[in-house]
Amino acid sequence: MMVDAEFMRRIASAAAAETLPRFRRQGTVANKLAGGFDPVTEADQEAERAIRALINAEFPDHGILGEEHGSENLGNSHVWVIDPIDGTRAFISGLPVWGTLVGLTVDGDAVAGLMSQPFTGELFYADGDGSHYEGPGGPRTLAVRKTTALADATMFTTTPALFKGEMRKRYDHLETQVQLARYGTDCYAFAMVAAGQVDIVVDPGLKPYDIVALIPIIEQAGGIVTTFEGGPAENGGDIIAAATPELHAAALKILRG
Repeated sequence: MMVDAEFMRRIASAAAAETLPRFRRQGTVANKLAGGFDPVTEADQEAERAIRALINAEFPDHGILGEEHGSENLGNSHVWVIDPIDGTRAFISGLPVWGTLVGLTVDGDAVAGLMSQPFTGELFYADGDGSHYEGPGGPRTLAVRKTTALADATMFTTTPALFKGEMRKRYDHLETQVQLARYGTDCYAFAMVAAGQVDIVVDPGLKPYDIVALIPIIEQAGGIVTTFEGGPAENGGDIIAAATPELHAAALKILRG
């Protein structure tokens, strides 16, 4: 399904109007997790409200799943999946590696999506007719790097601390096999796979709103996104994104032990 690029830009603009004025402003941060830290800000909540209002006005018969304001009409064929600020920890730390994620699923398959980073002025999106970039340097079509060997690959994860027990050992082994391993950047790392800057991202325990928007951006740039079991990533879980089938297979072999 094609999604109008102009609608993508409208979503990004509406979200930016709520996030940017609150970025690096030391606003109130609430904690959603008893016994831990899962931050949420006014920027998260207001950006999602703005995005939902646009979708409801444009596509009143579509469903919505949002991180902050729940779900509506999830039984419908078309469902939008929203993470208003992916990387809230980066946001509250003043680091410009967070992004707004909005993806569209049709009968459960992610077909279109955007990642917007308004502080850097970047928009990554897939509209069913390829994966695209708009921002500094000018617009271009995105394409993954053609790296096939782990020894030549750059790999990201949010933090190795998310891998527990035996899985941590497997992750550590995988890290020894790649050329460069880096941590953090949340959705930005996935966007860099589509942009041909990063070769692999592995992140356990993702929710649908963490990954749905990014699946078509990477896939329509030529990459692969699955769970560690090799299945569809739309429902979240332990997720790997890879630039090539060879890297995907080699990394999964290690992660599966």
